[in-house]
Amino acid sequence: MDFLFNTNVQFFISAYLIGGIPFGLLLAKKFAGVDIKASGSGSIGATNVLRVVKETNPSLAKKLGVATLALDAIKGVLVLTVAYFVGVSEATLWGIALLAVVGHCFSPYLNFEGGKGVASGMGVMMFMLPLETIIALVVWAVGAKVIRISSLSSLTALSALIIASFIIHPDMAHAPVILIGFILFYKHIPNIIRLVKGEEKRVV
Repeated sequence: MDFLFNTNVQFFISAYLIGGIPFGLLLAKKFAGVDIKASGSGSIGATNVLRVVKETNPSLAKKLGVATLALDAIKGVLVLTVAYFVGVSEATLWGIALLAVVGHCFSPYLNFEGGKGVASGMGVMMFMLPLETIIALVVWAVGAKVIRISSLSSLTALSALIIASFIIHPDMAHAPVILIGFILFYKHIPNIIRLVKGEEKRVV
């Protein structure tokens, strides 16, 4: 058990456990009295919080959606910030970023189920690759405005981020970026299937 006293291991475990906190589920239950796991898409992310709570309380839905988005984005950044000031290596920071996203998508508190990882991924990527993330956010904003399909906007933005990382940082190790991208695409498989069938709902 000596490995548990290793600083890197402690940060990895913290990233996974903190990343796994289902803020959307907790906020919706606490303030709206609804179980978003049993409603809408069943996701614990901001989009499903907005969609489900909006059915009974539109004004509250926006507040809870924004709060969920912010908290999901911040939770990975929190661990990364502490680790950065402790002085861990860049490789360790990438490991923390990856595990924070894994925690959100496969939460230990929800029988290893979870959200789609968009907000959590955006948060850790903003810390690790700020310029690429800004590009992705612009792409997402345009997509959200024009397409109004949350999943398609998110996947397009993710693709833009990955491509931008190869252009802006051609010499960096891209494995963590690709792994995070793979996880997010994997979690969006049901959305992709609905997109192909023309059944994916628009955000209104």
